[in-house]
Amino acid sequence: MSSRRDLLAGATRRLDDAGVASARTDAELLLAHVLGRPRGALVLVDDVAAADVEAFEALLLRRAAREPLQHLTGSAWFRTVELAVGPGVFVPRPETELLAGWALERLAELEDPVVVDLGTGSGAIAAALAAEAPHARVHAVELDEQAYAWAERNLSGTGVDLRHGDLATAFDDLAGQVDVVVSNPPYVPLEAWESVAPEARDHDPHLALFSGDDGLDAVRVLAVRAQVLLRRGGVLGVEHADVQGDAVPAVLAGAGAWTEVADHHDLAGRPRFTTARLAR
Repeated sequence: MSSRRDLLAGATRRLDDAGVASARTDAELLLAHVLGRPRGALVLVDDVAAADVEAFEALLLRRAAREPLQHLTGSAWFRTVELAVGPGVFVPRPETELLAGWALERLAELEDPVVVDLGTGSGAIAAALAAEAPHARVHAVELDEQAYAWAERNLSGTGVDLRHGDLATAFDDLAGQVDVVVSNPPYVPLEAWESVAPEARDHDPHLALFSGDDGLDAVRVLAVRAQVLLRRGGVLGVEHADVQGDAVPAVLAGAGAWTEVADHHDLAGRPRFTTARLAR
């Protein structure tokens, strides 16, 4: 038996030394996962059995090597939905919940809206939209085969129309009929390889991370493809890196068909996503 308090203190020090920013939180989440109880219930635990300590140590070693926490627990929460995640799929980030929230506000304004999630990855945005806007018809597409398999698992039974394909050519059958297009595309410049956190660089699919020399290749494709899919007056929302708060709006403004181009900040005050309306 080992003391829960001592276990967590030691684990926090090890993760902190390994460069994990949320060391204490991750240690608690891993122990809670091993014990099969909510993180908040750890205060009720005094001692941890030897078998559980061994399992915790194994996960701790992997986290210290910067394997994503969500890969170790097998799940990630996104707004109101819990997603299965693991190797081969981009782990959804809390910042993206703001883009999903914007899309939900737009869908709430419409009676029978059609929404498309281009490059759905794990299916996070599409799943959240289907759960929180049941009146909407939700469509999603993913190119990467491994990511598609995760999305298929997460979107099963949600009513989302999931397709395996390229966001640049998907949904010809919906041309001119879509009210909202939303996307969290790849946006990391190739030259920024070394600056990407190991959890993402070494474990997220590169197709979901990198997008040309300036990180804007996918955004340029979206600026064109969304024009095909949206009805006149429909809206587009695109996530981007915090250093692209001017660059992404400039891409849309330069595409010629977009009005009301605006950038939005996340809760930390950093540029996070751009929205625009297709000219009427």
